[in-house]
Amino acid sequence: MTSADRPATRLATRLAFLVAGFGIACWAPLVPFARQRLAVDDGILGMLLLCIGVGSVTAMLLTGLLSARYGSRPIIVAGGLGLALILPLLAIADTPLALGLALLAFGAALGSLDVAMNVHAVEVERAASRPLMSGFHALFSVGGFAGATLMTFLLSMHLGPLAATLLCAALMLVAMLVAWPRLLRATRAEEGPLFVMPRGVVLMLAGLAAVTFLAEGAILDWSALLITDAGLVAAAQGGLGYMLFSIAMTAGRFGGDAVTARIGDRATLVWGGVLAIAGFALLLSAPLAAVAMAGFLLIGLGASNLVPVLFRRAGTQRAMPVGLAVAAITTTGYAGILVGPAGVGFVARGVGLDTAFWMLAALLCLVPLGARRVTAERD
Repeated sequence: MTSADRPATRLATRLAFLVAGFGIACWAPLVPFARQRLAVDDGILGMLLLCIGVGSVTAMLLTGLLSARYGSRPIIVAGGLGLALILPLLAIADTPLALGLALLAFGAALGSLDVAMNVHAVEVERAASRPLMSGFHALFSVGGFAGATLMTFLLSMHLGPLAATLLCAALMLVAMLVAWPRLLRATRAEEGPLFVMPRGVVLMLAGLAAVTFLAEGAILDWSALLITDAGLVAAAQGGLGYMLFSIAMTAGRFGGDAVTARIGDRATLVWGGVLAIAGFALLLSAPLAAVAMAGFLLIGLGASNLVPVLFRRAGTQRAMPVGLAVAAITTTGYAGILVGPAGVGFVARGVGLDTAFWMLAALLCLVPLGARRVTAERD
């Protein structure tokens, strides 16, 4: 058994994904407190929130270069510890400049961790010779749920933002200290140039990742408005759709490794894409709330294993170093989440939200159509 195939190494990888999801979710309940503390309007707050995305995307590009040369272990450790150490600063920053800088650093830590943990996961999965990526990504979802739930609970118990973030940061530090010695000391550190222009199959993988993340981001930001405007549910129940989508996605990822091992990457992309497209069609033509909710479940189940498979294929392609390929997919995917929902809003303004969502379903057709090409090298 190689070091990459040890249970301890798989545990460390899962903890890295858990910390990433937990850390970003801890920030969301702090946003109202930050607005109140800084006494800024929504426009300024929106600019501050953009700092997370700017920091993340910048770090993702650099992390791909560093992972390709030095391996992912030191970057996972630095990113995870950085999230834990910066989180309390988000609760005390008392000027827009201070919060903006803290959010930039927080986003950079998250982006670095995101790329490096996926590079690490590719190596661990390769050593195991069986699908593991969906299970790793499921831990990110679990971390997000746990972080948002714990932070909301602590704040609702009248614990101050600083005390709540210190407690959450302590849990993250413990997780990273457990993971640290169990991470691989080197994950296919590559010699050669630190920059390679994305090309060939990597461009296609990145494009499919962007489409998938765009659909996920649209469900997050627009689904409540979609079903309430259609009169399917009252405003107070607008979040039900995204809740069911999240549950289905997490469940799908927990079972995704077994499914992928049985049917292969190509079939997973084809049938996952078809299921997600069918979910959109069901949602957009639903005459009743129950039918719309079934659509959300189908979208979550269908989309759940698309991104894990795309990351796996980044680890098997030979067009460019694995670290740079994973960085390209992560960065374009994150761009899909950041830019996509705004694009949906722009399109919806001209042709309506229903039509914008039908266009998303059409874009998702690229996933099953491109499955053969992106899995052609090794399946």
